[in-house]
Amino acid sequence: MAAYDDRDGFIWMDGKLVEWRGAQVHVLTHALHYASAVFEGERCYNGRIFKSTEHSERLLKSGQLLDMPIPYTAAQIDAAKVEVLKANGLTDAYVRAIAFRGAGDEMGVASLGNPVRLAIACWTWGAYYGDAKMKGAKLDISKWKRPSPETIPCEAKAAGLYMICTMSKHAAMAKGCSDAMMFDYRGYVAEATGANIFFVKDGEVHTPAPDCILNGITRQTVIGMLRDMQIKVHERQIEASELEGFEQCWLTGTAAEVTPVGQIGTWTFEVGDLTRRVATEYEKLVRA
Repeated sequence: MAAYDDRDGFIWMDGKLVEWRGAQVHVLTHALHYASAVFEGERCYNGRIFKSTEHSERLLKSGQLLDMPIPYTAAQIDAAKVEVLKANGLTDAYVRAIAFRGAGDEMGVASLGNPVRLAIACWTWGAYYGDAKMKGAKLDISKWKRPSPETIPCEAKAAGLYMICTMSKHAAMAKGCSDAMMFDYRGYVAEATGANIFFVKDGEVHTPAPDCILNGITRQTVIGMLRDMQIKVHERQIEASELEGFEQCWLTGTAAEVTPVGQIGTWTFEVGDLTRRVATEYEKLVRA
């Protein structure tokens, strides 16, 4: 694949389609300097974006949490996503919507006078973790911790909150790992760098309570699936010492979908029947 700034196709920007290479912003765009941006990652399967409106609504909520009202409705954002998919001739694709404060009259921390802009792009993207989706991903343990909700708007999918995720994933990749698991500011298991995490023990599922992490749309979907399967789900604080006793583990996210985990640090997990069943049922659901 070509670099992301050098491709054919179209990107939706501020209400119109523009040629891919022409989708540019000024170097003094506020978001580039102060991370005043929120985004969504979505997947389109067989011409239908899975839970498109929920993603659009979360984008609007993220903007509100950053004091950055996005000048579009959820319905308008949904329609723009359909438009850009059609323009690029894609029916199976990853969709990225990003809202950000652009260049304007202000270039300090305050930026109320700067316009809030919206762009939507789409491209083909396979399994986020490559062959780990079949054999189980290997995770490092990040030295960075997810911060307290008193320090960040943890319910927002905000660009700035991913800085330590990028650093953690780079460190993990240098060790031959696919990703890193992060603890939270209290020392409890939190999530991977871009995905929520689940564990299995004695036929029941355990997942960190989303009190300082993003409550992912895929996470919520999988919890609903498990409950429909009559499998008990515990949303709670998980101690590091408990990892040794868990039998299976998987990650969830729009990009990750449902990806089994075979190892976290020195702890190992089987890619078991429940993990495979959840992955299979999720695949059926998104393509229904």
